[in-house]
Amino acid sequence: MTALRRALVALLAAVLSACGASNEDEMRQWMAEQRSQMRPRVAPISEPKQFKPQAYAEGVAIEPFSKEKLVQAFKRDSSQPATNNALIAPELVRRKEALEAYPLDTMSMVGSLIRERQPAALIKVDNLLYQVRPGS
Repeated sequence: MTALRRALVALLAAVLSACGASNEDEMRQWMAEQRSQMRPRVAPISEPKQFKPQAYAEGVAIEPFSKEKLVQAFKRDSSQPATNNALIAPELVRRKEALEAYPLDTMSMVGSLIRERQPAALIKVDNLLYQVRPGS
């Protein structure tokens, strides 16, 4: 009986090894066909924009990095109509939230959750956790 088992195991091993090789050859052949048919599609890169330098005349223009240029920008902004003040006024009188006292680079998001079907983020600042919702 053990001789019969050994013979069956040897026969089964021979059958399985014959099937494995042919499948592997078919697979390699299919992969080679796919590689030969594959053509990458690369969109051409657009031509870079031409740089047009501007001449700088010392006496005529204001130096680009001087305080005078900044003063002119402030004057131009302050001469705009008062409609901007009406838009900004509600922002100036509203109660500030706690996180507005911290710079953005000191904050880190440590998690998120959904409560009452509203997403919320957990923000860590100075070892304190704050829950932030959309709109806050």
